[in-house]
Amino acid sequence: MRKFPNEYLDDILVRLAHHSSAIEGNTISLPETVSIILHNTITGNRDYDLREVYEVSNHRQAFDFVLNEVSNGVPLSLYTVKEIHSHLTDKLQYDKGLFKSSDNAILGADFVTASAKDTPFLMQQWVDNLIYRLDSAKDDKEKIQAISETHIEFERIHPFSDGNGRTGRLLITYSLLQHDFPPIVIQSKERARYISFLAEYDVAGLSRYIESAIESEEERINRFQNASDQQIDL
Repeated sequence: MRKFPNEYLDDILVRLAHHSSAIEGNTISLPETVSIILHNTITGNRDYDLREVYEVSNHRQAFDFVLNEVSNGVPLSLYTVKEIHSHLTDKLQYDKGLFKSSDNAILGADFVTASAKDTPFLMQQWVDNLIYRLDSAKDDKEKIQAISETHIEFERIHPFSDGNGRTGRLLITYSLLQHDFPPIVIQSKERARYISFLAEYDVAGLSRYIESAIESEEERINRFQNASDQQIDL
């Protein structure tokens, strides 16, 4: 895994936690997320929903897990998927890290999610397919297309009783980091556009979004790296 400035890793974690949670309806603001993630404190005068706090704060342990696995060269597996979900849903779900035991549905979706009985097989197939496509990709564009399409497929399988969106988006980051891309953030203001990519199985649209997000992150990383270099010079 490529090396990133430590301050950038804090920055991307805060933004991942805020935007991925906000896409699911979490009302905690970006400044409040900074306080929760980086300082382990809750600021402001409003009453907080403890569930929302955990949805945000759990990203810290999930992101640390991702960084540790990728930096140690651990290949993607069902264990990876389940552990990411377990970290993200800690203190929130009794079935954290376990595939759904009953069939579920996505509100407003015009497709049927995978049945509970088929989910273990489909998820093993999903992991194998993603690994194969990334390993056989001829260039970065093909890798991003593979990550985009399998993300859509993951959300359509909907393997967990809850927490699928947050897990799926962190799995995008896992695959990107494995192949020396920067992590990306799907911004909450782009929720409608993002949901349309999933609903319409728009691989090309999601791929373009991820490519653009990668460019933005590269610029952001450079700014953090420049700031770090200046501190060293001083």
